[in-house]
Amino acid sequence: MPAAAIVPIPVRRTPGALARGLVALTKPRIIELLLVTTVPTMLLAKRGVPGIGVLTATLIGGTLAAGSANTLNCYLDRDIDVVMRRTERRPLATAVIRPVEALLSGVLLAVVATAVLGLVVNWLSAGLALGAIAFYVFGYTIGLKRHTPQNIVWGGAAGCMPVLIGWAAVTGRLSWAPLVLFAIIFFWTPPHFWALAMRFRDDYATAQVPMLPVVADQRTVTRRILIYSYAMVAVSLALWPVASTSWPYPVAAIAVGAWFLVEAHRLDRDARRGVVVRPMRLFRLSISYLTVLFAAVAVAALI
Repeated sequence: MPAAAIVPIPVRRTPGALARGLVALTKPRIIELLLVTTVPTMLLAKRGVPGIGVLTATLIGGTLAAGSANTLNCYLDRDIDVVMRRTERRPLATAVIRPVEALLSGVLLAVVATAVLGLVVNWLSAGLALGAIAFYVFGYTIGLKRHTPQNIVWGGAAGCMPVLIGWAAVTGRLSWAPLVLFAIIFFWTPPHFWALAMRFRDDYATAQVPMLPVVADQRTVTRRILIYSYAMVAVSLALWPVASTSWPYPVAAIAVGAWFLVEAHRLDRDARRGVVVRPMRLFRLSISYLTVLFAAVAVAALI
């Protein structure tokens, strides 16, 4: 059944439900992961702890910017969210939030985020945040997601922007170190998301979204996951000489990178042997990988 023909499951629109719904549209768990990359980047840029005002304003502005992008993504994807089991309880799919409310909320969050970053931090960080919102909404959600299996590869660049924003907030400029951090997340995103898409392949197929696991066999998907995983680990090691990080970072990067590659190889091996694959193990590990790696960035910056 086409997504447009599905009727949202109604729920009661109480004030509490409306408030929770607007927060849920921002996808708080994704925002948490973005902040995990922002704070260590700021510590590295400062080679210590930035001023509390800049740190707080950057986190608030970054949170609002990410919330705006996610809210507008939910607004545009409300038709396919209804037909996917993973997303059928989202506020727009259940009609607890109306489309116009989501649209206005997303735009308002973008305006406030830009104002906070521009007026309190600097206009470079504000411009980067606004660019990230625009790219996620127009580049990924509208331009790529429903049209190419390379959607998450290039669309994932929006999720890399917090490191640039954090660096710009502290230094007022960009340099090679934040670009390497950007590249780490860029190559991390496909293995992270393709593992999740393998688990929910039927959902994406029903919604007619051409995620790679929908249009390619498992062996192709796991092989590409492996290729991007090697690229991710290689780039992560490049940060050591580029940013002149202290010893905790390369030790952690090698250890957690080897752990990730072992799991990626296991997934690829299972696909080649035709046995049951367990992509969620790699998906969960990818979150741990990014958290540990950026924690090592923070520790190295403070030593």
